[in-house]
Amino acid sequence: MMIIELVAPAKLTLELEIVGLRPDGYHLIDAEMVSLDLNDSIHVAEGDSIVVEEAGSGLVVDSGPDNLVSRALRMVDRSAAVRIVKRIPAGAGLGGGSSDAAAVLAWAEMTDEVTAAGLGADVAFCLAGGRARVRGIGEIVEPLEFADREFTLLTPPFGVSTPIVYQMWDDLGGPAGDHGNDLEPAAVAAYPELERWRAGLGEATGLRPRLAGSGGTWFVEGHHDVEIDGIRAVKVTTVPARASARSPVRLTGREKQGRES
Repeated sequence: MMIIELVAPAKLTLELEIVGLRPDGYHLIDAEMVSLDLNDSIHVAEGDSIVVEEAGSGLVVDSGPDNLVSRALRMVDRSAAVRIVKRIPAGAGLGGGSSDAAAVLAWAEMTDEVTAAGLGADVAFCLAGGRARVRGIGEIVEPLEFADREFTLLTPPFGVSTPIVYQMWDDLGGPAGDHGNDLEPAAVAAYPELERWRAGLGEATGLRPRLAGSGGTWFVEGHHDVEIDGIRAVKVTTVPARASARSPVRLTGREKQGRES
């Protein structure tokens, strides 16, 4: 059986400003995002099913019709047997589900970023990859010159809900973040336990951590060896758009078995 393996890189939001609200309630952002060498793997074969192999802690990933990969397949009118190997924790602000969906869209040769944003705010950037300024509700993606950078990510052992964080931001009157992310005050208000993990990473590195997107991952510049309460921080490096492109690797069942053994 022919199996296609797709790579779905994590995204890291370096800066995020909320600049307005659409009449339909969607928040307008102005953000800088980059792709990372942390990724999920998407294995695609003939069939009609989705299996999710979890890795790490966080929110439980739904494998049903509301999964972003399922929705992406419906968007491009395709069916497939898909196995998602999760390395990007869910509910961490790293765009794992969005990148999974973007990988499937690219496999189906659907590259329209505005249409992709209809699946989720981060899907358009994940489809483009690399480094970009992202505006609107996420559908306006302006490529930026690649910058080779290293970061250390610390993800707490619980997931953070993006809708809950945005609702808290509204309830708080739309506060501005004082360290590059307007959602940081809302995330900490909605999930007070995030504060302890921010403090721990800051103490371990001597740097002030920043929240990744709506959370709950905290990150600092550079590679640092950090472990807090048994949770080891992950060292990552940015990757350019060409390295994050979803060029499928075609594997036969036998070749794939040897590769994974």
